[in-house]
Amino acid sequence: MAGDSVLAVLLGFVDLLLFVADQFAELPELPPWYVAVPINIAMVAPLVFRRRSPLWSAYVVLVVSIVHATLMLGIGSAAGLAMSIYSVVVYAGRRQGLVFVGAVIVSSAVQLALAPPDDELFIAILFLAFGIALCWTLGEFVGARRAYDVEVEARLHLLETERDQATRIAVAEERGRIARELHDVVAHAVSVMVVQADGASYAIESNPELAQRALQTISETGRGALGELRRLLDVLRSDDADGEPRVPQPDAHALAELADRMRTAGVPVELETDDLGDLPAGVSLGIYRIVQESLTNTLKHAGRGATAAVRVHRTGDLVEVLVSDDGAGRVPQLAVSSHRLPGGNGLIGMRERAHVYGGTLDVGPAPGGGWQVRAALPVRLDK
Repeated sequence: MAGDSVLAVLLGFVDLLLFVADQFAELPELPPWYVAVPINIAMVAPLVFRRRSPLWSAYVVLVVSIVHATLMLGIGSAAGLAMSIYSVVVYAGRRQGLVFVGAVIVSSAVQLALAPPDDELFIAILFLAFGIALCWTLGEFVGARRAYDVEVEARLHLLETERDQATRIAVAEERGRIARELHDVVAHAVSVMVVQADGASYAIESNPELAQRALQTISETGRGALGELRRLLDVLRSDDADGEPRVPQPDAHALAELADRMRTAGVPVELETDDLGDLPAGVSLGIYRIVQESLTNTLKHAGRGATAAVRVHRTGDLVEVLVSDDGAGRVPQLAVSSHRLPGGNGLIGMRERAHVYGGTLDVGPAPGGGWQVRAALPVRLDK
């Protein structure tokens, strides 16, 4: 409205200058100033609202233009009608534009018919037709452009929604996978406990009756817990995973084997680890999966000739994992944190694994070039 207000003021100012010039020329047919000025203001004022209320503004301009043109008060009537035709086509639509153009043609035809005979009638008709055609063409062009922009905006919004939905699905799938793997870890541990309890029940010689009842209780409790755990977490298993055996998952001790496989695939890997023997099984599995996904991304995106370095160090109750490469792989953003990760599901999975254990994950360009993944996982040992 600010731009339209400036346009209306300029148009009214031009009409005022023309009226003053005609006053100096002492034309007899001019109305007094207290009639001409209000009509000029009424002529240009509706143009301020031509975007917000295009139909209301256009028809007010049409009605006032009849008086304005009859009194020959300047170019406001012609310019106002031209802007109104354009505005109705752009902001109200083609159908409303046709109705308004029809009203303009009827109004102009009546004015020309009531006007005194003039040799310039044919020129006036040509000027009217040319003006309507020009304004309609401009309105069609701008209206089509606006419709295209609206469609593009809607599609971008849809793509963003689909991307967010895909991210949520990927997070749910990764959490389900983590839950299945934790199920396997806990199930294996409970199975070992059950086997040991069963064996101990036959090995204790002092007070055998009481010890046997206690160990039997441990065995039954372990079996019940294992069954409940399986029934509870089976809902997280996909159909294609129901038939998979429940076996222990890889852990941090398998990093050397993972590095050997990556070297065989063509990526030289330098591995440096501390003694990680007493890590909880879930944390150890999370470290392995983060390193595995990072090296997989190096293999996919780093390019030929790239090398990777894996460093896993423990400081007190914190395990720090750093996987870096010297390749040319990039993700869309220059640096990302654990709160917002670009790329595919692999990065989302690493983030979820870090968050499951209360850790952090940072992904971004390495200081000396290449790419790096840095994770910090707290260690919670059972006392």
